Amino acid sequence: MPKAPATPAAPAEPESYEAALKELEELVARIETGQLPLEQMLGGYQRGAWLLQFCRARLDAVQQQIKLLDEGTLKPWTPE
Repeated sequence: MPKAPATPAAPAEPESYEAALKELEELVARIETGQLPLEQMLGGYQRGAWLLQFCRARLDAVQQQIKLLDEGTLKPWTPE
């Protein structure tokens, strides 16, 4: 009986923007050494791309909140 293809688990979401940025910096440093096996390098690249998207989304949300504040409209910020 063939095994069902494993579905990749959703990436663990960092606790904060700062935690995501720290993890991203650590991943980049490990990848840049060139010492990782190819599979680990690919996994690190994929995680890094996800972390970058996470950070950008957080920054965009904060920029929108600042824009609202600048227009005189105060609305509570909630991360998406």
